Amino acid sequence: MKSHYRVVVIGGGIVGASVLYHLTKLGWNDIALIERRELTAGSTWHAAASFHAVNADTNLAALQSYTIGLYRDLQRESDHQLGVRTPGAITIAGTRERWEWLQAALSGFRTIGLDDVALISPEEIKKRCPILDTTNIYGGLWDPNDGYVDPYGTTHAFASAAKKAGAEVILRNGVMELHARQDGSWTVVTEKGTVTAEHIVNAAGLWAKQVGMMAGVDLPVVPMEHHYLITEAIPELSAMSEEMPAVVDLEGFTYARQEGKGLLLGVYERNPKHWNVEGAPWDFGIELIPADIDRISPELSIGFERYPVLQSTGIKRWVNGPITFTPDGNPLVGPVPGLRNYWCACGVMAGFSQGGGIGLALAQWITSSEPEAEVFGMDVARYGKFASNRTYLKATTGQFYARRFLISYPNEQLPAGRPLKTPPAYDVMSAQGARWGASWGMEVPLYFTPNDPGFAETPTLNRSNAFPLVAAECRAVREGVTLLDTTAFSRYEIKGPGAKDFLDRLLACQLPKPHRVRLAPMLSASGHLMGDLTVLNWDDETFWLMGSYYLRSWHMRWFDQHKPSTGVAITDISDAVSGLSITGPKSREFLASLTPSDLSNAAFPFMACQQIDICRSRANVARLSVMGELGYEINVNAAEQRQLYLDLLLAGREWNLREIGFNALSSLRIEKSYGIWSREFTRAYTPAMCGLDRFVAFDKGDFIGRDAVLGERDKGRPKQRLVTLKIDANGADASGFEPVFAGGHLVGQVTSGAYGHVSGLSLALGYVDSVAVDEGATLSVDVVGKPRQAEIIPSSPIDPNGARLRQ
Repeated sequence: MKSHYRVVVIGGGIVGASVLYHLTKLGWNDIALIERRELTAGSTWHAAASFHAVNADTNLAALQSYTIGLYRDLQRESDHQLGVRTPGAITIAGTRERWEWLQAALSGFRTIGLDDVALISPEEIKKRCPILDTTNIYGGLWDPNDGYVDPYGTTHAFASAAKKAGAEVILRNGVMELHARQDGSWTVVTEKGTVTAEHIVNAAGLWAKQVGMMAGVDLPVVPMEHHYLITEAIPELSAMSEEMPAVVDLEGFTYARQEGKGLLLGVYERNPKHWNVEGAPWDFGIELIPADIDRISPELSIGFERYPVLQSTGIKRWVNGPITFTPDGNPLVGPVPGLRNYWCACGVMAGFSQGGGIGLALAQWITSSEPEAEVFGMDVARYGKFASNRTYLKATTGQFYARRFLISYPNEQLPAGRPLKTPPAYDVMSAQGARWGASWGMEVPLYFTPNDPGFAETPTLNRSNAFPLVAAECRAVREGVTLLDTTAFSRYEIKGPGAKDFLDRLLACQLPKPHRVRLAPMLSASGHLMGDLTVLNWDDETFWLMGSYYLRSWHMRWFDQHKPSTGVAITDISDAVSGLSITGPKSREFLASLTPSDLSNAAFPFMACQQIDICRSRANVARLSVMGELGYEINVNAAEQRQLYLDLLLAGREWNLREIGFNALSSLRIEKSYGIWSREFTRAYTPAMCGLDRFVAFDKGDFIGRDAVLGERDKGRPKQRLVTLKIDANGADASGFEPVFAGGHLVGQVTSGAYGHVSGLSLALGYVDSVAVDEGATLSVDVVGKPRQAEIIPSSPIDPNGARLRQ
């Protein structure tokens, strides 16, 4: 062990070994992996080690596909056999609802280009899996790409290939302490001595919580128990000429695959159990937890009914091993906000599907300041500190585990950990019939049911029973005046003598003049999006940036990485300032009756911002709307928002003021072809692809990403472009990630979809290959698994010239 390394990776599981390997592939070899016991100790050694390509997030699916493809190359580079097997997998449907869901899921495979995935009949399932009872099975989804590896051999293969490239693997040496140094490097105190490292990677698996706490960060990750069993040899499997494919029984909460001549049967029980919430004991390693068969017996009994042969087959081994989970089941990857050169690669529940892709993305991030892929779905900064609260963490991870095999619906709202944060007027809105969703822990009104207090929305893949309620709210926005709580917008104050210069470099737009507002793309050095913000200039030394509420940690990390050492103060004021939006053709008249200020077009034009009095509150108001109507975004001290809400409701009685929720906003913004972050705008896209290049000030001074976007502009139109689609829908609308086809060929994917309640059209936004973007081109889009004719139409089918915004 040397005294200094460029990178120290803590943890010798599949993920830590993959990070080490990928760092060497990118040319860094002054690096070390430190493991407290042996490689694979913890969760890796006992993993079922299955892999699959599909993921609801197509960006993460791409990383999973990379992982699977990597296994072929890895075996050639190392001295270890990976034991790669690809017998395929079948997901079976035991209800009509599940069969419809599988048809929709097939579209997800097609979106990522897996054309060999198919729906198969019960007879075909029985032929491939003779020990499976197909009674009451409607069919299955066959994926020939699924398989599994040997966890020991694969982990050692990564480590062996990294050692050949110059990396060190240091075993039986626990990390005891971490200390940040003033220059951004780290002191690493181990059982066998102290070293310094320029970068630390927490790939500690079951011990990720403790390794985080060594650096003062409490990561939202917790181990949970997970069971599977392995049987004695089964004659029916021994007689098969080919290996039985894996089977996922979603109604039975089990998965199974062949193991030798026997069967491996795993259970995701509905009564999950957390294990050592503060992290695994330090002396735990290549051990298991005693089996808890009584707790998993309801799901286990379903499995024994599905595979009748198990009732007469001996069980060779029970495995109950801990696996780490996060609230949404995705890993924690990337630089930890507030810590220099401290990186995460932990919370990886599906290590053999995702480990290779995580290693690649993190190695690129460390060596080049950003990963090539869009990885927000597993970025550690997608969470705030609230997610590490033990009650919240146990509730959300338990919910994820218990729902692992349940159908997820696009309109479903899950209850775990809620309510956590509420807007000031939460009780008022609840009394008015608000139905709630959640964003980054904040309760968000979705729609209102003022005349039906017992209303409950039915989860569905089709149009829900809330459809007419949202339609009425949309019409109110276009015809009258409406009130929307906007507490769940992020707000940042940038202040100081250097604020203007800082923002001029941070943002790609021309900065607005004092008391004006501008849409502000923010880019990475590679020219990809880092934000679709709104910048408000109050006086050339005080600015606000407003954006997506759930990006608060993510954006503050970016701001902190780029701010100068003096002259600028950046404050997240999202908790101190709350908001309301007044929108509709009557909104000016309504607000004018409540303020002494002049709201005429001349005095308060479109994209202006002023401080004015409204009722009893002094408010920071911007004249703009994400719904494409005359509107005002009102921001007040959070302590005043509830009373202002009440004042507006009272004054609004004579104006027929209507409260609305974010479901109406979603429909209205798609009618205006307005994109939002995580759908149309992500790090996967550039300004030219999504149309935000019209807000880029190419001719201003230097800004982050300028060279990249100039190069893109000079090359001409990008490979894909964001378009608006009109879909011949029938009782269901696109919701996102559906494939778009032209002449039977995949040419793009939907990013958002909704019914346009004012236009009367089923609409979607999506990225389509530029060669297929001609307006009027006939396409098809899978909606709930059914191909529907679609057509590219001009943007903004409602008020395309924006006259309503400027009236």
